[in-house]
Amino acid sequence: MPETIMTWQTLAPAISEIWLVAAICIILLVDAFAGQTRRGLTPTLTLVALAVGAALTVVYANVGQRTILFDGMYVADGLAYTLKLFGYLFVAFGLLYSRDYLEERGILRGEYFVLMLTALLGIFVLVSAGSMLTVYIGVELLALSVYAMAAFDRDSGVAAESAMKYFVLGAIGSGALLYGMSMIYGMTGTLSLEELAQKLQGEPNLGVTIGLVFIVVAVAFKLGAVPFHMWLPDVYQGAPTSVTLFIGTAPKIAYFALALRLLAHGLGGVVVEWSQMLGALAVLTLVVGNVVAIVQTNLKRMLAYSTISNVGFIVLGFTAGTPDGYTAALYYTLIYILVALGSFGVILIASRKGFEADHLDHYKGLYKRDPLLALVMMMLMFSTAGVPPFVGFWAKLRIFQALWETNHFWLVVISAAMSVVGAFYYLRVIKLMYFDAPPAVYPPPQHSTGVRAALGLNALAVLVLGVLPAPLLDLCSRLIH
Repeated sequence: MPETIMTWQTLAPAISEIWLVAAICIILLVDAFAGQTRRGLTPTLTLVALAVGAALTVVYANVGQRTILFDGMYVADGLAYTLKLFGYLFVAFGLLYSRDYLEERGILRGEYFVLMLTALLGIFVLVSAGSMLTVYIGVELLALSVYAMAAFDRDSGVAAESAMKYFVLGAIGSGALLYGMSMIYGMTGTLSLEELAQKLQGEPNLGVTIGLVFIVVAVAFKLGAVPFHMWLPDVYQGAPTSVTLFIGTAPKIAYFALALRLLAHGLGGVVVEWSQMLGALAVLTLVVGNVVAIVQTNLKRMLAYSTISNVGFIVLGFTAGTPDGYTAALYYTLIYILVALGSFGVILIASRKGFEADHLDHYKGLYKRDPLLALVMMMLMFSTAGVPPFVGFWAKLRIFQALWETNHFWLVVISAAMSVVGAFYYLRVIKLMYFDAPPAVYPPPQHSTGVRAALGLNALAVLVLGVLPAPLLDLCSRLIH
């Protein structure tokens, strides 16, 4: 084979990953020498790094052209560029929401931001994966960073326990993924997802079917689908809320990309087999997530089961097994991340040192103490419940439409019924905020103007995208088709 000469022209499509690696090294060095004397320097540099990375991605993005690098291991296309820009945006908002929380608890340390950027690098690698090897590297880079973040508060035994559960169960998921991919490689002789799509056509043999089962299990583990959801509620409740916000938002982009690149693209020739498996998982996920969420008294744990139920809708998009279904899943993923970002942002702003504001009772009469915070939370809960004119309504409707067009009528009925069940516990939060008397003693929420402005913008986006859903819907359709 002729030797490939690497020039800036050939490496430019991978600018996001190149910049992140450089930024991680720079921030690590700056924090080592100046982090103790100027604690605010590292988070500020991290925000600058995210802004510069997004700008470089826009400048060097060639959205209309699909570029393949590193012998087919890396793919740069419109979908990859767009998801990376969303990744920068969501992580930046999460960092804004988390800064005061981390500082109050004495865990505003440089390692936190380095781990956050390393996890983002894992997301980017996974989004641009063109080979099963790249898929696995991206999954592990993201997973190992998030395990460390979950245990970041070393003084909290609960955080350490939840991180250990996350690590053990996550390792099982990674092992299942690796075993499944090794089976597929053994049957086909290729790691390239593009070649895999050409070789796997028609009825799969036993080896491919076994590999397929393990890969579906691994995707379900990473997403948090039932019955592989055991880690998710404990991690959401036990980890620091800033870490919970991160785990519940940006990595969902990566796991959507995992399902799309590996299942829809690489294993698209056996879509009938894996879509049937996902259909059963989606039903279990919707039922368990919504029913168990009703009995929760901890808001973070309730949002964990809400995440599980929302993962069920994302999986339903893949169950359709069509480009329209994948479009609906992408749209739902982005909308869910936007709403989850604001929901955990409200918890962070309402919290104080020694008071996590993570129980439902803490939100009684919130509108009397903080009208803006209550209004934002109400908008986010309405959107998650799928109430128009908020954007969550359109996200659910697109999933229903994709299922209806592929004759999955029974899934439409079940998912619609579970949406009604889910509306109960979302509306309960609104009822507590607006109709219950506030507790006698309650620490005042934070009044940081910048953070509140970001949170208000977050809630406004939920409303505007609901009133004008077409631009984002069209974008998702163009990226998939």
